[in-house]
Amino acid sequence: MTFQKGDFILINYTGKVKETNEVFDTTYEEVSKKERLHKEGDMYEPKLVVVGEGWVLKALDDALLDMEPDKESTVEISSENAFGQRDPEKIKRVPLRQLLAKEIKPIIGARVEYQGKMAMIRAVGAGRVLLDFNPPLAGRTLIYDVVVKKKLDSSEEKILSIVHRRVPVVEEEHFKVTINGDNLSIDMPDDTFYVEGIQIAKRGIAMDIQKYLPNIMQTQFIETFKTEPKPVDIAPPTVQSAPAPEPEQAADTPAPVDTTAPAADSAESVPAAEEPEA
Repeated sequence: MTFQKGDFILINYTGKVKETNEVFDTTYEEVSKKERLHKEGDMYEPKLVVVGEGWVLKALDDALLDMEPDKESTVEISSENAFGQRDPEKIKRVPLRQLLAKEIKPIIGARVEYQGKMAMIRAVGAGRVLLDFNPPLAGRTLIYDVVVKKKLDSSEEKILSIVHRRVPVVEEEHFKVTINGDNLSIDMPDDTFYVEGIQIAKRGIAMDIQKYLPNIMQTQFIETFKTEPKPVDIAPPTVQSAPAPEPEQAADTPAPVDTTAPAADSAESVPAAEEPEA
C-alpha cells in the first residue's frame, strides 16, 4: 500500500463515460477545451484529496491507496458504485406553463431547478415537459485516468493546500502561514479582502484544519489594511539670476574723449604780424 488514509495528495485526472467515451470532468485545461467543457473562471490544476475522506467517489478513493506517484492508473467504476442505477420513478412530466411562469426557457438537455430539486429536460411538447431528476451520470460506468502528482508532508504544505481549496482564486504563495506551538496564524493578502464569501471560506478553513491537523488548537486570520502614504509637496528650487556681465572693450576701439577738458594746442602758434616800419 503506497498511501494511507489521511494522506494529503494532489491528483490530476480525466473522467469519462465508458459506454460513450464522453469526457465529463478533468483537471487538464487543454482537455477541457478540446471536449468543450471549459468554463471561464474555473481552476484547472491538480486537485487536493485527503485519502479516505470521501472527497472523491469511494471506489476511486479506495483505488488511490495502491497508486504510485507520477504513474498513470486507470480505474473503472460500475454504475452501482458511482451514481447508482437510473430510477424511472424520478422521471416526471410537468406542465410547460409552470416553467414559463418561473422564466425558465425549456431547452432539451438543460438543467433546471424545479420544486427545490435539480433536473434535466429530456423532452418538450404538447404543453408538457419531461424532467429527469436522476443524477446526470446515473446508470453509467465511469472510467478515471488518474496520476498522483505529489504527496504533501509538512504542516505548512497541508495548511496552504486547504486554504487554496477554499479560496482558489488567490495563489497559495500570497498567503503567509506561521505556526507557533499549537497556534496558527494565516496572513491574508490584499487579494482576499473583497473575495465573495470570504468569511464563510475562513470558517471552512478553520474547520478543515481542526479536523485534519488536530495538533493545531487555535487558528487566527490576520488582515492588515495599510494606509497609502500621502504625497509630499516639494517646492521648486529658487533660481537666482546671475549678474549681467560688463561689456568688454574691444582692443581696437578708441578710448572715449573727455570733451570737458581744455583743448590741447594741436596747431603751431602763429606770431603776431609786425607793424611795418614807417
